[in-house]
Amino acid sequence: MKQQNYHNHRKFYPPHHFIYLPLLILLEIFGMYKIGDDPKNKLVWILFSVVIFLLFYLAIMVRQHYALGLQNRMVILEFKQRYFEIFNMRSDETAAKLKFDQMAALRFAHDDEFKDLLYKALHENISGDEIKRSIKNWRADWLRI
Repeated sequence: MKQQNYHNHRKFYPPHHFIYLPLLILLEIFGMYKIGDDPKNKLVWILFSVVIFLLFYLAIMVRQHYALGLQNRMVILEFKQRYFEIFNMRSDETAAKLKFDQMAALRFAHDDEFKDLLYKALHENISGDEIKRSIKNWRADWLRI
């Protein structure tokens, strides 16, 4: 594998970026052209264009799904890092006992409340929403996707 640098650091998925999406754009243009060019089959070409548009929209939404999945991984890593900074211990066992919504909610608590809310999450199994409602000193997250 080549060493990464500025010129080769971008990652493309060729079937998606160079075949699928351009093909959908060309098919959409073709379908819209045929709507005006073929009045006898106008309804068919409208349906064709709508289906192509929906496929294009679905492809874009999959990218959003990937971003949200990555955000969830970052939330878990942030929890583990913060746990280590506060307790000076690994968090593997603790993280395994928590649900994702609990870890995500704990992000909003300042360090002084983090310990108490974590204890409640582990021993009383309070939900992420209950954790958020219990926070008195809110720690904002302005970088969410």
